[in-house]
Amino acid sequence: MKQIGFIGLGTMGAPMAANLLKGGYQVTVYNRTAEKCKPLEDAGAAVAATPQAAAQDKDVIITMISNDDSIREVFYGDNGILAALKPGAVIIDSSTISPGLVKEIAAAVEERGGSFLDAPVTGSKPAAIEGTLVFMVGGDAKVIEAHRDLFDTMGRLLLHMGGNGSGAVAKLAHNSMVGIHNVALAEGFSIAVKNGVPADKFLELVQNGSAGSKQAELKGRKIIEDDFSNQFSLALMLKDLKLASVLSDSTGVPAPMLGLAKSMFQAGYTQGYGDEDLSAVVKTYEAWIGRKIGADNTAQE
Repeated sequence: MKQIGFIGLGTMGAPMAANLLKGGYQVTVYNRTAEKCKPLEDAGAAVAATPQAAAQDKDVIITMISNDDSIREVFYGDNGILAALKPGAVIIDSSTISPGLVKEIAAAVEERGGSFLDAPVTGSKPAAIEGTLVFMVGGDAKVIEAHRDLFDTMGRLLLHMGGNGSGAVAKLAHNSMVGIHNVALAEGFSIAVKNGVPADKFLELVQNGSAGSKQAELKGRKIIEDDFSNQFSLALMLKDLKLASVLSDSTGVPAPMLGLAKSMFQAGYTQGYGDEDLSAVVKTYEAWIGRKIGADNTAQE
């Protein structure tokens, strides 16, 4: 049985690690906020005091970290992963970070005799809990296939996007669309509700019309019910949109809709909604139109 180190037990990481435990794998966990390890320890995981300890003698190390600065610390800092990496070990990084940093870390891992896969996910918290995440993976195809069992335990679909960095690029392009779709949904709701159309009827139209999207399916009812419990935070979406913007600028890709979406999420973050679900971007629109999208804005049968 593979020995696994899992580093980063946030909204996504904790249920991913839990599914590996349920799958019968031996898992050692580390998280900067140590109390987040307790539920996994109770479920059978070993707990490490540092990233280096979590990676020591492991066949596979999985990381799920929030941003570039934090991932640098986990890999290169005192008691970091690279100091413990054994030859032949595989690192699967499911964080959403910049493609340039992915390539840098991949090279450092390979210099030490290991292999690196950039494997960000889509599906948010419910999919992480249910084990139905979609992985977009960059790296060597043979390494991916050798560890498909782990991906199958945590998700429902693995898409090999190309070499190292391609998983990160795909995730940023994908999340650009997620952010744009959320802003579009908020804007459509606002136009309809401000002009007297019941929110639930408008959502029914969207879900059955040409404007339908996965985000309307996942977030439409949450908006109507004023439920912004965090499945993927507004702050993390803003971070991803900023990374996507840097990528598009550096490669000369015009991205006007990405820029507008980033501005709307920045407005939501500035207004204090960063820790709420990304669908809370609608609150900026609600302030503009002077009313809630949901609440009493539903059809009376």
